[in-house]
This record gives sequence, structure tokens and C-alpha cells, in this order.
Amino acid sequence: MTEPIIRVENLTKRYKKADRNAVDGISLSVLPGELFALLGPNGAGKTTTVAILTTTLAPTSGEIWIAGHSLATDSSAVRRNVGIIFQNPSLDLNLTAEENVRLHAILYGLHPFRPTFASMPRAYQAQVRELAGVLGIEAEIFKPVKTFSGGMKRKLEIIRGLIHRPKVLFLDEPTTGLDPVSRRNLWEYLRQVQAASETTIFLTTHYLEEAEAADTVCILNQGKVVAYGTPDEVKSNLIENYLVIDALDQDRLRTELAGLAIPFTQTPEAGFRIVLTDRSPQAIIKSIDTPLSVLKTHMPTLEDAYLSILEQK
Repeated sequence: MTEPIIRVENLTKRYKKADRNAVDGISLSVLPGELFALLGPNGAGKTTTVAILTTTLAPTSGEIWIAGHSLATDSSAVRRNVGIIFQNPSLDLNLTAEENVRLHAILYGLHPFRPTFASMPRAYQAQVRELAGVLGIEAEIFKPVKTFSGGMKRKLEIIRGLIHRPKVLFLDEPTTGLDPVSRRNLWEYLRQVQAASETTIFLTTHYLEEAEAADTVCILNQGKVVAYGTPDEVKSNLIENYLVIDALDQDRLRTELAGLAIPFTQTPEAGFRIVLTDRSPQAIIKSIDTPLSVLKTHMPTLEDAYLSILEQK
């Protein structure tokens, strides 16, 4: 059985003078190459969790292993194996965009120090140009960061986070401030990185459609895990799939459904609602002879499940 690349056991974090834990005994595991989505409202503990896993914040208690290394005893090895794109910018505004990336590459020991971009190895130059092209800032890569908009700074942080080809890439709200085209380009590139190098992606996001493609979803609320599983599992555990039908001759349809032993509920506004359990929509529709005037299927989204979870807490 494949060993998790991230394993968290009973992680807790309480800030000084706080009346409750920011992270309250959470456990999770992430397999190599997975896209893992950590979701939750503001204040749920997402950013605190990411800060702990990336060694920028000390936990109160709990055990963490990343890429086979214990965060408690070998945090340097953990840092070498992860990349991080923070929710808030962490760039040096006095450097150019490329100088920020080059400094990162040198600090990670990818290349020895070189004073200019032209003196850096060709592999580095090609990678910087490739990433800048994917994110649409190739014309600005040699300009000072202090001239960048918020969206451009986000793109630069993404380039910097990928430059050392980490085994685990932490993305804390990575597409905040990006336009739709840049968001799409970023995710296309991230999927390429995942497929080519089996990079594990640990994502927090408020764009729930980004989490629909995740292998595993973990939803936090008030520091606790309130849902965990694949997107389909999270949805099926909380939200029903159902079929809505109606007919001009409602009496005939009602009698026919009863005769077919198809359970339903009926409201004047919504017509006949049939929960899909062991029967497919096609099988139900095929069995009905009454002419239908309304036919709709409701397949829940991750957003439906997410909102349902938070309403219950």
C-alpha cells in the first residue's frame, strides 16, 4: 500500500489568549500525486494548518510527517520538499520579478549564485521563461515588483513556488486576484506538473469549482474536520440526487407512480420529486407512460454540500 506523502495526526493549535483552538485535533493523510483540497469558511483553521505544515508556524501538539520526514525532528528536510504560495504576498518589492525567482532558486541550492539572469544556467532561464509565459507575465519578468498589480504579484509567487520542483506544493488561495483566463492557464499548468512529476498539490480555496477536481476533500469548521472523502462521497453523504417531473394530468401521474412503487413527494410549486437511490433517471422515465410537462435532474455540486455542512454546524 502506498505510503502517504503527508500524514497528520491529532494536530492542534491554540494561540495565546485565545478561548478555543484554531486547529482542534485534526488528522488527515495525502497520497503522492494527489490533489487534496482543504475547505472551510474564514476562521475555520485552513491557513493555520497550511502554516504549520510548511514549518512557518509551530503546532501546539500533534505529529506531522511530510515526504517521509518528521516536522518535529527534521523541519529542514520538510522545507526542501515543499513549495508554498501564500494567501498574502511575500515578495521583495525592491527586486525585479526575475531576481525574486533567482534568489529563491539560489536559497534552495538549485544553482550557485550568479549576478545576472544571462549568467544563470540555460535550464533555469528556460524554466523561468516557460512559467512566465504560462501565466502571461513574460513581458514583465524583468521589471521591479513594486510596479506590479496584485494579480501580477500572485502570478510571480506561483512561478517562485514551482521553480524548485517541489514534491508537495501548498497553494493557499492561489487564484485570488487572477482573472478567469489566468486562473484557467494556471490550473492547466498545474495539471501538467502533476501528471509529469507526480507533484502532490495541497489546496485551500474559496472557489469551490476548483475543488471539484480534487482526489480528496477535507472541510474544516471552527478548527474541526466536519467532512472528509472524495468530492462524490462528500456530496452523496449530505445532498440527495433527485429527479423532478410533472404532468398536465397530475392525478394520472400520481396514480402511476404509486402503482410502480416509486416513492415521491409532491409540492404545488416543484411538482413531483423522486429521490434517486437504486434507480437511474433513465429507468424511471422509461417506466412512466403519462406524458410529462417537466423533467429535470438535480445533481448536487460540491458547493451545495459545503453550504449544507456549514448550515448544520
